This record gives sequence, C-alpha cells and structure tokens, in this order.
Amino acid sequence: MQNLINEESKKRNYTFIDNIRCIAMMSIVFEHCFGFQDLPMYSAKFWVYLNVVQLDKFGTVIFFLLAGFLIGDKFTDYTPGEYLKRRFSGTFGPWLFWSLVYVACLIIDLHVTGNMYHDNRFNQANIWDGIRKVYLYTNYWFIINFMVSITLLLIFKRHLYSRKFGAILLCFTLTYCVNIHYEWFDPSHTTAILGFIFFLWLGAQLRKNWEAFEHWVDNLSYPKLLLIMAVTYIAAGYEMLSLIKMHSQDPYNTLRFSNVLFSLEMFVLLLKIKNFPLISYLQPRKTTYGMYLIHYIIVIYLFKELIRPLDIHEGSLSALEYLLFKIGSFVVIYAITILLVMGINISPAKKLVGN
Repeated sequence: MQNLINEESKKRNYTFIDNIRCIAMMSIVFEHCFGFQDLPMYSAKFWVYLNVVQLDKFGTVIFFLLAGFLIGDKFTDYTPGEYLKRRFSGTFGPWLFWSLVYVACLIIDLHVTGNMYHDNRFNQANIWDGIRKVYLYTNYWFIINFMVSITLLLIFKRHLYSRKFGAILLCFTLTYCVNIHYEWFDPSHTTAILGFIFFLWLGAQLRKNWEAFEHWVDNLSYPKLLLIMAVTYIAAGYEMLSLIKMHSQDPYNTLRFSNVLFSLEMFVLLLKIKNFPLISYLQPRKTTYGMYLIHYIIVIYLFKELIRPLDIHEGSLSALEYLLFKIGSFVVIYAITILLVMGINISPAKKLVGN
C-alpha cells in the first residue's frame, strides 16, 4: 500500500510491485463486496460464495510480503521511533481520519435505524461496541496490526536476517493457524497481532536474495504453477468448509494454513507474470492506499443506499444472478472509490489518501 510498502530503493525501481499491490487490493475489495453471509449449507449460492471468497483470500498475506520486501533497507537507517514518526503523517494520519469517518457513519446509521424501528439500538453501549468492532474486525484493523508488527521487527532488526528469528516468527504464525481450529484464544486474523510478522520477515529475505529468487521464479513453468495453485485452492476451500461445519468463529480466516500456502503460491504466480499493462491506468502507486482507506465506507454505507431504489433482495436471486450481482457491485464500488481517490489526489486534500 502507498506509504506502507512503497519504500522503493533508490538504486532500483521494482515496478512490478505496483501491479501486484493493485491486484491484491482488488481481491480485498471484491471479498468485502461479498461480505459475511450465512447461506444455507450446500446450496448453489453457498458454493458460489465459498469458492469466490477463497479465490480472493491472498491479498493480506501479499501486502505483508511486499512490506517486508520494500522496507528492509530502512531497518538500518532509522530507529523504531524515527521510522514510526516518518510514517505517521503519511500512513497513520490518513488512516485515523477515514476510520473516524467510518465511525461517524456508524453512529449516524445507529441513530437513523433506531428511530426507524424504535428499538432503542441508539445507545452508548452499542456505540462503543460498534467502535470496538471498527478497529478490530473491519478493514481498519490492518494498520494497527501493521504498525505493531513493523515496530516489533524494528526492535529486533539486528536479527532481521537470522533464520532462527524467522523460525520463531513462523512458530507464532503456525500457532494462529492451529488456533483457528481449537480456539484457545480469539481466532480472528484481524486480532492476530503476532500472526503476520513472519511474512514481513520473509519479504525481507526475498529482497536480500532477490536475484536468486527471481531466477528461480522465472524458471518455473506455468503448468506447474497453475497445478500448485489449484491444489492449494482446493485445500483452502476444504479447510474453510471444515471450519464452517465446526461452527468456527472465523471460518474464512486468512491465516488458515492452507490459505497461507495458497497466498504464497498466488504471490509467486503474480511475480511470474509481472506485467499487467492495463493496471498502469489505475495509478496503483497513488491510489492503492486510498482504496484501502475509503472502499469499506462505500461498501457498507453508500452502496446500499445507491441500490435501495432497485429493491434487490439477494435471498431471491439464483446462484448465477447472485454472482453477477456481486461482480456488478464490485465494479461499481471499485469505480466510485478509485475516482474519489484520484479526485482527492489532485486536490489540496491529497494527504488524506497518504500522498
């Protein structure tokens, strides 16, 4: 994301990073357009939902990989305090602004719906619970997790290229992978403060050994990559289905072990392709962070008002109609958000999208 992982080296411009970053953000927006729905088990729409959501589940891991890849050089240049201070205006400030916009929308929505249904839902307890959920369970969890993760990695920066340190971080990630099934503690990936640091570390290793890794990727065949992608995708879908049957709190968790493998495979595949000519028109370096900040507000509060006159009831849609409706929703939401971000980027308020 812009200002999160856009710390390109002055010696080399990794232009493919912008392409992968943009695709990863598209996957996240598309997933959020589907939302969290409780569909009848084994119905046609259930299978559509299950398969599409799993297909989109690679974005978060890739963002952490790219972050580790691009900020590795900064570890030797700044103390944790200096680095975080530099990031505040470009990353934390815009995040705080848009998260508060979301909170304001939440409070207004509670007030309006409370008046509509006369059920006293507009009260202090619901407001505070809503605010808690904003920062723990909506897309705004990412920056909190990222800042904590990067701070911890900076504190232990002398061990950045230590395999033993990487093994310790991997153990934390695997603990979260297992906990999804046993739920010893909150299994949600949005609260997995130590669950993603390993991917930052791994990204830094890729940067350090870039020439060898790039050569290895270039020598992989597409049939082999597509086969591995299919296997990990099916395995991730099976694990998701198993968790649904177990009534897991978070069956779509990004940190499912099979999904981690699927995400890493998708990263390698995207790295193999590298060039996506049409993506340059979306100006990913300037718009990706803004897409992250704003799209969820559009998904949750604006879009439902835009389609209200159409009187569309998802429960009455066939599986195909449901899929087409969600694809159309994504196109509209993505278009609205990126046009808004581009507009802010050329205005005096451009700092609000991290520039």
